Amino acid sequence: MPTIEVKWFEGRSPEQKAKLAKAITDAVVEIGETTSDATHIIYHDIKKSDWAQSGKLVSDS
Repeated sequence: MPTIEVKWFEGRSPEQKAKLAKAITDAVVEIGETTSDATHIIYHDIKKSDWAQSGKLVSDS
């Protein structure tokens, strides 16, 4: 059962998430030789104030 986690900044629409879920699922099914109903995708929508890069909060950039 492939489980893919997507961590990105909040603000994506449900339509964007659905489109990405379809693309990821199609790739995993084709390359991983599994089924779509066995493929799970979990989105983690993260606030920019909860993400740091190069020692600085992304919200401060």
